[in-house]
Amino acid sequence: MTDLNFDLPSDVLDEIQQNIQNIIESFDIPDDNKFDVIRKINFMYTQTKQLSITDALTNLYNRRYFETTLNREFARAKRYNSPLSLVVIDIDWFKKINDTYGHSCGDFVLKELAWMMCENFRQTDIIFRYGGEEFVILLTETPFENASIPVERLRKAVENSRFKFKGIELNITISAGVSSNKDIEDMEQMFDNADKALYEAKKDGRNCVRTFG
Repeated sequence: MTDLNFDLPSDVLDEIQQNIQNIIESFDIPDDNKFDVIRKINFMYTQTKQLSITDALTNLYNRRYFETTLNREFARAKRYNSPLSLVVIDIDWFKKINDTYGHSCGDFVLKELAWMMCENFRQTDIIFRYGGEEFVILLTETPFENASIPVERLRKAVENSRFKFKGIELNITISAGVSSNKDIEDMEQMFDNADKALYEAKKDGRNCVRTFG
């Protein structure tokens, strides 16, 4: 299945929407007609903007929106001296699932895991499909020493679940790496640290959570 993604950045969509609204307001037509057209355009704009930041398969935020959000949340945490943690999650042996059962099965696993992440994390945490079988979660207002708790809870939930696809029962596990903004001045370094921790989790046999820091 091919993901439907929009390549226009959010700020460009905002500018297009505002320009269209300005043009309509300049038309020599009754105000009621103008307002009706503007309302419809704003509705379509909202839908388009949502598509531009959302992964079509899982309905999670996409990689582009992650980069924008990380920049915003890192700057906010630094300004207010608040904790921010970052998690990188990878589905273990995902290629084998696709190769053995087909990509429809792989898509099913991705959607199920996305649902489980939404169920296991707080509404204030922000979940992204980073690409392929990799996900990223920003844990807002979460210090490093507490960040592994919800991640480990998710890992156990996935391990103990049975993913059933067209009569096939799959045992799925995940690996995760965790980092935080503690003693970090660069947001790219925070992501790299979580990625390094994920590498350690894979090196240690997968199906585990590792931290950097």
